[in-house]
Amino acid sequence: MNRHVRDVTVPNDWDRRGLPGWCYHSPALLEVEKEHVFRNHWQIACHVSDVPSPGNYLTMDVVGERALIVRGADGVVRAFHNICRHRGSRVVAAEKGTCKNALVCPFHGWVYNLDGTLRGAARPRSFPDLDKTEFGLMPLDLEIWMGFIFVRFRQGPQPSVAELMAPFEAEIAHYRIADMVPTNGIWSHTSPVNWKSVRDVDNEGYHVAMAHPALQDLYGSTYFDEPFVNGVSRSFATYNPHAGRRWSVRNYVKLAPEPAHLPENLRKAWVYYGLFPNGALALMPESIQFYQEFPLSTGETMLRGAVYRYADESRAQAAARYLAYRIDRETLEEDVQLTIWSNESMLSEAFSGFYLSDLEYGVRTHHDHLRKLVPVIGLDTAPDEKDIWNLNEALRSQA
Repeated sequence: MNRHVRDVTVPNDWDRRGLPGWCYHSPALLEVEKEHVFRNHWQIACHVSDVPSPGNYLTMDVVGERALIVRGADGVVRAFHNICRHRGSRVVAAEKGTCKNALVCPFHGWVYNLDGTLRGAARPRSFPDLDKTEFGLMPLDLEIWMGFIFVRFRQGPQPSVAELMAPFEAEIAHYRIADMVPTNGIWSHTSPVNWKSVRDVDNEGYHVAMAHPALQDLYGSTYFDEPFVNGVSRSFATYNPHAGRRWSVRNYVKLAPEPAHLPENLRKAWVYYGLFPNGALALMPESIQFYQEFPLSTGETMLRGAVYRYADESRAQAAARYLAYRIDRETLEEDVQLTIWSNESMLSEAFSGFYLSDLEYGVRTHHDHLRKLVPVIGLDTAPDEKDIWNLNEALRSQA
């Protein structure tokens, strides 16, 4: 499949405006986004190698929800709301760990089996008989796709992850992602911007030449973006013929192996897949990673992700992975600054809004996806905060 932006005919009259500035700073709108954009869409939680053995668990707290992923005694990976059925405590408090054969709530000591069923309440005679399934942990939708564990807090408009990624499955399958293992675990940190500002920067490569010297050195002359189509975008680049002006790039290109299991066109390529609404997969010859962002408030966002490597990684692959990390770390720092500057402008009366290049079609198509789910953001002028939820529901009902 080859539908990259160079083959996309952009209409002369396409709307070059992005989302209005008010929607980056509205607390009421953020609550709408949490419900209609985040809770009912698939989110990457981790990789199967993060919970390799029975009793291994991982937790994820996002958009007011608490997820618990645990591998059962039967080897099956399941996902639950991390909420005790007694008083709503976290059943598991740590971000990651291992329990021997049961989950024990730290509040009153209710005990759950690894398959989520209730084993028993503390002081059971103080309760009537409790059905072990009815009072078990509440399950979450879970799907494992090529080793990645996806969860969903609500039923939503998206099909399965496999259906979403079907157009790219053949290409991604070459990387053998399911067999990879963690490097340094899940990382996270906060950025002082609205989540959409993070995604706006990540959804276009128009800024690479100016803002990312390392990436420009590595692959700037070959990079191209594809728009979001049915919730997935793709960006692709191969190493520049004369890459190496920067130390990290020069040594990366020199040391990076060309894995025999990858086809020729992927052996010197970095490929990015954007997953609506807030995530991405990045595939390099020596490693892969996911990253995503979740809103903490209108002006604060949690960035989260992880890097995975081949289990039989060679010294050359390890060195290349370290150098790729250096390039990525530098790029992330540059992107954070760009998002801050862009996000600040949304509060200024002097800024009349985005005016997008044809090369920023990924931004536009991501915004189109948002407008479909949250039609109130199509309004140029901010509604009254107290009216936003109901107004959005009315507009959704008319769609």
